[in-house]
Parts: sequence; C-alpha cells; structure tokens
Amino acid sequence: MRIPVHLARSFSAADSATDNFDESTVIEFGTAREVLFACTTPLEFADVIRLRTSDGSLNAEASVVAVQYHSSQTAIAARFTREVPNWILKS
Repeated sequence: MRIPVHLARSFSAADSATDNFDESTVIEFGTAREVLFACTTPLEFADVIRLRTSDGSLNAEASVVAVQYHSSQTAIAARFTREVPNWILKS
C-alpha cells in the first residue's frame, strides 16, 4: 500500500504543549477501518491521532488499538474513529 501521511496528535483542551508532535510516515497496510504504520513518536494504546495525506484524500482521526515497540521505531495499529468512505481508492 505505502501511502505517505502526516501524523499528528489530536488535542483536547486538557492536553499540554509538551504533548505536541507531528511526523511524516507511511501507511504500510490499511482497510476501510484500520491502518498499520511505523513511527518514531512514542504512542500509547487509546491515543487519538490525525492522519492526513498531502492531497487531502485522507484527513481522519484514528484511535491507537495496538502498539509494538522495537528499537527506535514503534509499529502502530489504529482504527478510524468515524467511517472514511473510499479513502483507499482516492489515495
């Protein structure tokens, strides 16, 4: 699949500025509901993130459902918080 995306944490009013991050990564595998990717940012189960492609065909929030740490990278599985129709076909 290999879809380049920009990854950022979705913030609430309670989040602090030290929780701020953004990173470019690549979706390695995806379905209509979930995506798998690697990142260097330490994410945790239930973190809410935003994934965006440069052309805007994907701009969605997702919740982290699985994390696997390995050296300096982290493998992440995330599930979209809302339906994202046809995002794979658009990308």
